[in-house]
Amino acid sequence: MRPLPVPGTTDVWNRVRFPSLTPAGDTAETATEPQLSPTASLRSRLTGSSDSGRARLRLVAALSAALVLATGTAVTAQAHKTVTLDVDGVETRVTTFAGSVEGLLEEHDVTVGTRDTVAPDGALQDGSDVVVRHARLVTVRTDGVDESVWTTALSADEALEALAGRGGDVQLVASRSNGTGRPFLAGDLTLDGPADVLRDGETLPVPDGVTDVATALERLGVVLGERDTVAVRPGADGRVTVVVTRVVVQDVTTTVELPFASVTQDDAGRFVGQKAVVTEGVAGVRTVVERVTTVDGVETAREPVSDQVTQAPVDEVVAVGSKPRPAPTPKAAAAPAAESAPATGSPVTAGGDADSLNWAALAKCESGGNPSIVSATGKYHGLYQFSVATWQAVGGAGLPSDASAEEQTARAKMLYNRSGAGQWPHCGKNLFS
Repeated sequence: MRPLPVPGTTDVWNRVRFPSLTPAGDTAETATEPQLSPTASLRSRLTGSSDSGRARLRLVAALSAALVLATGTAVTAQAHKTVTLDVDGVETRVTTFAGSVEGLLEEHDVTVGTRDTVAPDGALQDGSDVVVRHARLVTVRTDGVDESVWTTALSADEALEALAGRGGDVQLVASRSNGTGRPFLAGDLTLDGPADVLRDGETLPVPDGVTDVATALERLGVVLGERDTVAVRPGADGRVTVVVTRVVVQDVTTTVELPFASVTQDDAGRFVGQKAVVTEGVAGVRTVVERVTTVDGVETAREPVSDQVTQAPVDEVVAVGSKPRPAPTPKAAAAPAAESAPATGSPVTAGGDADSLNWAALAKCESGGNPSIVSATGKYHGLYQFSVATWQAVGGAGLPSDASAEEQTARAKMLYNRSGAGQWPHCGKNLFS
């Protein structure tokens, strides 16, 4: 038996009669077709022995459509799924026809990179929980050294737990570079459990329900300085601690005195051996500026900013006489016995009330106690700043500044006995001190 034909896009199932093949005597079609049993009727429809080709085509198409519909319904029922999609902690119940996790993520515009995690992967099953964790770049401080680390943790607690294997003092460093100065953990890491704030040596518990660092500090009234840092580290009993570190950087200025030098210059207007200060020395000033960093009150760094002489020292100038001394003058006529010059080798005495006065105080006031000093003008000499004329009037010879301190004091007493303390208008009062 010939196999049944299969309809196609180019098939046309029409019955065609060929008169040349009709037997003799059968020139017309009978009025009725023979009655067939249901089985024979179906067979005749399929083989073309009873109905037209168009009827057969409609039947086959109907059967095929029913088969496709039944199969499609079964496939559709199997492809339709309800799953839970968790993206960085945000869960969504979704329905999908995707056959794989990758298709589901693409369908919901969820992109993943090489550092991100997705579980499970591969084929997607109805009722699955698909979890996506995007990697975040956070700053981790280990024993004081900062570095950038990728993590898929959603909270500070989770990140610290994952980083605990590093050993040492591990902290998450909060950034303040968002333009507001408010601290935040990179990747929006939150405080997922109980936490404390440590600032200025005091520990404060974070209020319940507060999950971000900035809000915790604000609720506790913690004000951050411009350079203060914030970090999160593991605490005791499963708590985490938000550590506020006070950082102060300031410029500190100090001054250093620069000593002046002393120079001498010849003075032809002064006798050899005579000295006088013609320019007072002035110490200079050196100003040093350093930038000092303190962390929680402890200095950690000091670097120079500037170092310059802000006031130059002024040299002291001392005039040294270079003029030869004159020959000794002849002695004057003998003075009264009480005031006459003593014989060579004899001590000079004044007598009278002068011995009880404070001559050391007068000498200190007049000359600073220097028996050889000469005034800048060259007019006054020695401990008591005698003029040459006054010196000679009390029996002195030569220059007062060349005489011994004892002789100068004796002749000063003579002058006092003669004229009183008025001979020293500015310092005479010291005689009575």
